[in-house]
Amino acid sequence: MIQAYRRRLWLAEKRDYFHLFVLSFLGVTFNQLLFIGGLSLTKASNTSLLAATIPVVTILVGAAIGSEKLKGIKAAGIVLSLIGVVILIDPRKASFSSETTIGDLMIVLNSFSYGVYVALSKQVFTRNGAFRSMMWVFVFAAVFCVPLGGISFASIDAASIGSMTWAFIVYIAIAGTATPYLLNAWALARVDPSTVAVFIYLQPLIGFVMAVIFLGEAVTMSFAFAAALIFAGLFLATKRQLQRET
Repeated sequence: MIQAYRRRLWLAEKRDYFHLFVLSFLGVTFNQLLFIGGLSLTKASNTSLLAATIPVVTILVGAAIGSEKLKGIKAAGIVLSLIGVVILIDPRKASFSSETTIGDLMIVLNSFSYGVYVALSKQVFTRNGAFRSMMWVFVFAAVFCVPLGGISFASIDAASIGSMTWAFIVYIAIAGTATPYLLNAWALARVDPSTVAVFIYLQPLIGFVMAVIFLGEAVTMSFAFAAALIFAGLFLATKRQLQRET
């Protein structure tokens, strides 16, 4: 509706419809189904650890297709942040066993799918803008996701869902899904894909900070060291981009 009001519905080039269809499958449909399914079949610690591979996939795919130059300082920044995330999550808490194998593989595929989505999306997002691009991404994703959601919804008692639950669903749809995708698209139209992807490493850090604030968890030396590594890595990974803008 917003794009219709702005009269910015149609894409710049006909081939972009196919590109955005593929991106919707990689970045929304396939990505979300694998994440939700994988999370239900493995542990949260496994998921957090495996999701840390997304920036690595992004930069490798970008380098392979020529959209990214594998600069030493950027690669070093990503590796440094990755080390910080690994320390923060603590691999000893993960449990890669036969019981979680299927879930772990689904999370690996989820990370690969989203990494490829980020690496391939820059040009089409730049041509068409964030709002128009994401409108078509969600339209194409709805072709698969709405029927699947309808099937799942039909299997539950809708009358038993409370108002607070509906409020959380709306929040997840708008603040937790649509807004982050839109902001990512806006950023991808302006900076390198690997620069966008590396900020994924802030997610576990923010999660731990929220746990300290709301759950009263203690701040340890390993947390402080991991946070320092993550921020140092982010600085190195984005240093060249910041220099271009100044």
